[in-house]
Amino acid sequence: MPDCAATLTLTLHAKIAEIDAADWDACAGDGNPFVSHAFLSTMEDSGSANARTGWLPQHAVLRGEDQQVVAIAPMYAKSHSYGEYVFDHGWANALERVGKNYYPKLQAAVPFSPVPGPRLLRRPGQGVPVATMANALEQACDSLGLSSVHVTFCTQDEWDGLCAAGWLRRIGMQFHWENEGYNGFDDFLGALSSRKRKVLRRERRDANSAGLTFHALSGTDITESHWDAFYRFYQSTVDRKWGSAYLTRSFFSLLGERLGNRVVLMYAENAGKPVAGALNLAGDEALYGRNWGCRGDWPFLHFELCYYRAIDWAIEHGLKRVEAGAQGRHKIQRGYMPKPTYSAHWIAHAGLRRAVENFLVEERMGIQREIDALAEESPFRKADE
Repeated sequence: MPDCAATLTLTLHAKIAEIDAADWDACAGDGNPFVSHAFLSTMEDSGSANARTGWLPQHAVLRGEDQQVVAIAPMYAKSHSYGEYVFDHGWANALERVGKNYYPKLQAAVPFSPVPGPRLLRRPGQGVPVATMANALEQACDSLGLSSVHVTFCTQDEWDGLCAAGWLRRIGMQFHWENEGYNGFDDFLGALSSRKRKVLRRERRDANSAGLTFHALSGTDITESHWDAFYRFYQSTVDRKWGSAYLTRSFFSLLGERLGNRVVLMYAENAGKPVAGALNLAGDEALYGRNWGCRGDWPFLHFELCYYRAIDWAIEHGLKRVEAGAQGRHKIQRGYMPKPTYSAHWIAHAGLRRAVENFLVEERMGIQREIDALAEESPFRKADE
């Protein structure tokens, strides 16, 4: 692999529209829809990710001597720490107590989407090392006079490379379902212990006998009326959780238009009226669960729409995983097991960097202990059962 660091130029872009979609996707690949030009441009064009919402695009682009784009990092100047799901409010408070500004900071991430995947997008065959990209992001941070750079929910290989370059390493935890070559949902149930199998069958029976009609919609099957209903569900979930509606109504229409069959909407109706929806995106290997919402009280509807229907769809389409995100140990008994997620951090202030490094050593050990303990709650049959 050539060392091309000396021949590369770095530019920062305040709009993804400034970067050719073909160049972007040549670096991103097509395995993970969240880092595609289509998804990230939908975030910007819908008014969901911009300076007003605290996500000012500062996409980093590396070009070779021939001006070909060889690497990209989807990056944002953040004026807060919301919508990123890797919490650093304590770090911000510590720096501000010594009279320094933590915000704005730089974040290589997918806005409002705690979905693991590549963050250092490198065109195949160009030999751009992770260390070169790490150096470029550090330079960008320094040139903008910002406090830090954070690469969140990256791949383990990126994490290893960034940490080898001196970045701080952090882990988190999510719950993922793994497809062990199942032929159908009953095949998956057969891998569970008898007691857990009975629980899941009862939940599916009750959910499917409540007078609801279920649909798995994608591509042109999703109409504007579906998106109108889903946006109401999304807002109702936000209201219940005392959060902010980051995503605009136009986001969903643009998402369906630009990502087509990658969008999978699990949809429930009662007497022809929509009552719930769960939004997923399909990658080459995984179905990624994102937003969900419901109106009314229906037995086990959340489990059916978000977990069981997603498993059905993944098995039918030959996907290896369903990624259901963070939070909720209740996911374990439904076959979604704890998995580590990875983030790396570069902090300019030496004192804060040392303090955070010490904190992360303890945090990593604590999270790994939690992952190991939760894995003991596995619903799957033991080898001797």
